[in-house]
Amino acid sequence: MIIIIPIDDFSNTIFSNSNNNREELIANLKEFYQIGSLAPIISDEGSYIRVEINTLKAEVEGDKYIQLIKLSESGDFDKALVLAKELVSKSPTVSEYHRVLGQIHSELNEQEQAIDALIDALRWNPKNEWALLMMGNIFVKHKNDVDTALIYYNQILEHTPDNHLTLNNIGAVLIKMGRDEEALNYFQKGLEANPSYPNTHLALGILKQNSALYLEAFDFAIKAIALCTKKDDVYNNSFKLALETAQAYEDSFDAEAVVNRFIAELAYKGDKEIKIIGDESIETIAKIEFAEVYNKDHHLIKYKPSYDAVSHLVLHELMHLELVMEARNAEENLLFTTNDTCSSKFRHALSSFSKSLEKKGVSAESISKFVDSLFHGINNQVYNTPLDVFIEDRIYTRFKEIKPIQFLSLLRIVKEGITATTRKDIVDNFPKTIVSVSKTYNLVNAMHFKALFSMDLVPDFKATRSELNQAHAFYEEYLEYSEDKKAGEEYELVQHWADDLALDSYFNLIPELEYKKKSIDDVINEINTDPLNLNESDASHDRKMKQFLDNHKGDDINNAVVMYMIDALNYFKNHSQEAIKKTAFEIATIGMAGIDPNKTGYSVPSIQNSDFSGYKLLAYYYTSWALSAPDMLASLQLPFNKEYELAQTMIKL
Repeated sequence: MIIIIPIDDFSNTIFSNSNNNREELIANLKEFYQIGSLAPIISDEGSYIRVEINTLKAEVEGDKYIQLIKLSESGDFDKALVLAKELVSKSPTVSEYHRVLGQIHSELNEQEQAIDALIDALRWNPKNEWALLMMGNIFVKHKNDVDTALIYYNQILEHTPDNHLTLNNIGAVLIKMGRDEEALNYFQKGLEANPSYPNTHLALGILKQNSALYLEAFDFAIKAIALCTKKDDVYNNSFKLALETAQAYEDSFDAEAVVNRFIAELAYKGDKEIKIIGDESIETIAKIEFAEVYNKDHHLIKYKPSYDAVSHLVLHELMHLELVMEARNAEENLLFTTNDTCSSKFRHALSSFSKSLEKKGVSAESISKFVDSLFHGINNQVYNTPLDVFIEDRIYTRFKEIKPIQFLSLLRIVKEGITATTRKDIVDNFPKTIVSVSKTYNLVNAMHFKALFSMDLVPDFKATRSELNQAHAFYEEYLEYSEDKKAGEEYELVQHWADDLALDSYFNLIPELEYKKKSIDDVINEINTDPLNLNESDASHDRKMKQFLDNHKGDDINNAVVMYMIDALNYFKNHSQEAIKKTAFEIATIGMAGIDPNKTGYSVPSIQNSDFSGYKLLAYYYTSWALSAPDMLASLQLPFNKEYELAQTMIKL
């Protein structure tokens, strides 16, 4: 076995030659490399000393070494120490055995013994990088001796100048000494050597923070989070750095100027003034009141002043306005509306929940208010979540200087979503279906937050497999649309997601152009002729019926009668048998004089404000008898058997 020992300060250090005396160094080498009665052959070659050991190298005991590593990794250091000493005793020339022994001593907080073992490791192999690194770490952490630590760190760089671990350790030491500029140089080299090492990004972020370069510091912190494979100390410190630098950035950056420029841009494009006010009374953290909807000469954005990151909240609503303006220009803008029919269906869906509250002694008024708040809350998520992912992506891409503020704002929103769908008192006291769909929408927000800022808060929702799968499907659909989104396509996601969650009966998406065609007189006339919304269109149900009827075009079916029968079934479902029978006899009386399918203006006494066409009256005629006296249907001689079967099928869609 031949070992080459260079004549330099490092060799003098590890072989205790403090006087730099050549003869003393050779003597120390002879003493150390003596194995039993066998003395080493020492040759002074001028710039280095050649050590030849005239013995066979001891066989590496592979199984025991593997066992040693396993014991060390499992933290069983007492047993590992015994085995390491045994291996060193049997094979004293193996540098790595000494290195592992030193590591075990260090883990047991026996730093002096650790140093002795690591020195032996380096005497047998001066290029043992892990031994050099450990020596440096021990002198920094346990001896507070930076100068000595740098001797060992620099020795690694002599052999491998692109060793990113060593470069980072040296940088960390220099930061501790307050030598930030020198540290920056080492960390930049470390970044070049390994751009995927999160510690380097964290360190660079800290240096940028120290220089008050908060935007750069924030970017490094987010990159470090993205590169962390587990939520360890590096992850936690990176998250802490992201928070600190984002908050410092918000305090120092003139975000209002950015927002004002965007306001001016949109006001010019839309030829309408945009006003911003704080309002703690609004139900959401921010909202926009469109001029066209509220019949004003300006758009109004309201936000809650008690919230942080106000500039982001306003920017979000402005981006919402931009989406609407784009959709209007393409004549594709839709209005999200609700009505009494939508609300009634929601209340019916929660009737069992409402009854359970009644049994607990909750007043009818309180139940009504609570269910009403749930109705508006879910519809708010139905409408906003699909739009929000597009909006936040635009803000992230186009307003890079707002990223730290956007991070703070979205982090709070996602965390509030976690609380709203996991807190025990909420989960125990809210309808399970509502909590589940709300969680699904919130999961989409969390997935987008992760895509933007690398922080994965999805596990905190404790979602079911079904909820996760649904949210993933929604987010994948968003990604597909985002690749080449056209104006107004965001409303397709509103509809698709609501359909999948069976929420589509609780709102209507109405083309804005169609809405604008209605005059005030039209609206008043609709209210006067149908105050109870008996003839009101249900857009979600209409879509399903149209698709269903399209599938039966070849069945010789009168689609108008089917539609009216569905209307009749909906009308009669809340009536008693006696009431239905009364209506049936009333229509039968009208039928004695004959019912003309093409005539209008038929009125049924028991149906308030009824103004039926002939086909509608025939549909109600057949349906009322089918429900109250089915055995008499044949005597009516109405050829609507197929229509009634289809109507019964459709009512279940």
